[in-house]
Amino acid sequence: MSDKINADALQALKIAFTYMPKAIEVTQYEYGDRYQTVLDHIETVREILLINDVDPEEVHGDIYPDDTPNSSY
Repeated sequence: MSDKINADALQALKIAFTYMPKAIEVTQYEYGDRYQTVLDHIETVREILLINDVDPEEVHGDIYPDDTPNSSY
């Protein structure tokens, strides 16, 4: 999939992404046998964000600018 999504869908995906666990937080202990599925889902969302020219590492700051520390560089 390499098609860009519309602005409303992208905004919804960005909001949903802020509620997803970080990949480093996903363990077999926490998620049981479905931990790999959760990791795959996180990677899929990250790929769609990247296709749409959105840096996944910056999404939280885009959605919650008042809750994000200022950059130090």
